[in-house]
Amino acid sequence: MSWCTIESDPGVFTELVQQMQVKGVQVEELYSLDLETLDNLQPVYGLIFLFKWRPGEKDDRLVIKEPNPNLFFANQVINNACATQAILSILLNSPDVDIGPELSNLREFTKNFPPELKGLAINNSEAIRTAHNSFARPEPFVPEEQKVATKDDDVYHFISYLPFEGVLYELDGLKEGPISLGQCPGGQGDMDWLRMVQPVIQERIERYSKSEIRFNLMAIIKNRKEMYTAELKEYQRRRERILQQLAAAQSERIPDNGKLEELNKSLSEVNAGIEGATGKILMEEEKFKKWKTENIRRKHNYIPFLFNFLKILAEKKQLKPLIEKAQQKKVGNSS
Repeated sequence: MSWCTIESDPGVFTELVQQMQVKGVQVEELYSLDLETLDNLQPVYGLIFLFKWRPGEKDDRLVIKEPNPNLFFANQVINNACATQAILSILLNSPDVDIGPELSNLREFTKNFPPELKGLAINNSEAIRTAHNSFARPEPFVPEEQKVATKDDDVYHFISYLPFEGVLYELDGLKEGPISLGQCPGGQGDMDWLRMVQPVIQERIERYSKSEIRFNLMAIIKNRKEMYTAELKEYQRRRERILQQLAAAQSERIPDNGKLEELNKSLSEVNAGIEGATGKILMEEEKFKKWKTENIRRKHNYIPFLFNFLKILAEKKQLKPLIEKAQQKKVGNSS
């Protein structure tokens, strides 16, 4: 029951969430922590921070041994699954998200479990593991045993940040329990928690950036296309009302020019809104199309093609000259 390593990518995570039957959300990568950027992504259900894990690093912050019983917190007991677990930590603590039957059953079934057993329950979920492993890269040779990272290997870890029932939490499956970052009266749809978490993540980035540049930040947000479609429909309804008002005003024996001018101005504003919402929908559709293509390429097994291609080159006696040419080029570049 091994779990593969998956790429940290918004397109991968969005499809992973969809395969777990979660509806109405997507994952976006953040390149800035300024409040304007965060505000444009509202509502933000949670943030996922990827960083290089350093064994033995001290963290003196207080871990909550007996957390809020309604908070889903699981210990990480699976190798290579910390990305999926970080995503689940947000989804299973987001009351406004339709997480589907599989995750709903998992949350209900494990409600009174300690963190370690919750981690084991994730490991034993066939649906979650199948969705995760659908991103496994094809390998020419399948090892009998899963490779264990050594001290010389780079190991990366994911942690989650989110507000839950008035408290801002950091959820790290490698710790005994959640860490409270303070009282936060606002929910996932408010800016309060994002203002609170911004300096926490910024400090962590600055700390790691002294010796490491490989980290990134993801946000689980409401599906943009659904939001823009609702926005478009509202603009269209407003346009119909304005057109009806214009027709009524123009049919009057003595038209009110001031009223007509005001209605035409409103109509222009609504038409601009329709055009803007339509453009944003098209951009989202193009983005999801790109993600789908990239994920197909990630999953496709190119190995048989490569083996056959090399075989044909060898049969035509073209492989050996190409290898020799590459070796000579390598020697020339190194000298």
